[in-house]
Amino acid sequence: MGGDRPLSFQERLRQTIDAVLEKRPADFEVFLIEMQARGYEIKRGKHLSFRTLGQEKFTRCREKTLGADYTEAAIRERIAGRRSAPVRRGGISKAPVQSVSLLIDIQEKIQSGKGPGFERWAKVHNLKAMARTLIYLQEQGLDRYDILTEKSAAATARFNSGSDRMKDLEAKLNANAALQKHIVDYSKTRQTYIDYRKAGYSKKFRSEHEAGILLHQAAKKAFDELGLTKIPSVKSLRAEYASLLEEKKKARLEYTQARSDMKEILVAKSNVDRFLGTDSHAQKREPDSQHR
Repeated sequence: MGGDRPLSFQERLRQTIDAVLEKRPADFEVFLIEMQARGYEIKRGKHLSFRTLGQEKFTRCREKTLGADYTEAAIRERIAGRRSAPVRRGGISKAPVQSVSLLIDIQEKIQSGKGPGFERWAKVHNLKAMARTLIYLQEQGLDRYDILTEKSAAATARFNSGSDRMKDLEAKLNANAALQKHIVDYSKTRQTYIDYRKAGYSKKFRSEHEAGILLHQAAKKAFDELGLTKIPSVKSLRAEYASLLEEKKKARLEYTQARSDMKEILVAKSNVDRFLGTDSHAQKREPDSQHR
């Protein structure tokens, strides 16, 4: 008969979660930021819950409501790569590209204060927030929706890259510190282990020096796992640690800036989507749906 049946809030939430997870957020907190940027309020509790514009009650992320792939635990597993995305019928709805000037659209709507999209948005936000968004778009030269979308994706990618770099540096620092400890332990317990071997691995000797023997064996095991043919000096490792620490400080500054940039543009995009999307975007799609 007419157009397709409107999606339920639950189905829209599932599609939005899938769309955000397809972008491979760095961690769960970034996932939540992305969900907020797409217009969802978030409530943390026994069950993670979301609510979007026009929805009265929050939707809980529990198996009986959204399915096993959309609980908080399942979402965390999907972010960590320990769980595959569910197979879904049909594709995920994507926001249409708006080629006309965003700035003109927004300015006209602010001046007129009319339209169902405007009225729904105004119940949650205010014109001052949209005015700030307009200034931001003007300053950044984001005068088209497709450019805003592209820049939002780029900002998210920069943040994810910075997050990965921070994790990599942290792992290297931890590995360096662990190796330093093993070298010190190995050196301190070397003579004890020589004496233990000379004693024919005596149980009595071991019981009297067990702590030192265990430390020596743990250090030797770590060296073997790392495939070390020559044990590096603690001095060289300390120099490497200091270098990594300096690199991490610089990376943290870039990471912090990337996070700030990402949050800023995602908030702007969220405001634009809620301010214009439910009205002008929907109207542009109506002719297509009427002729299906």
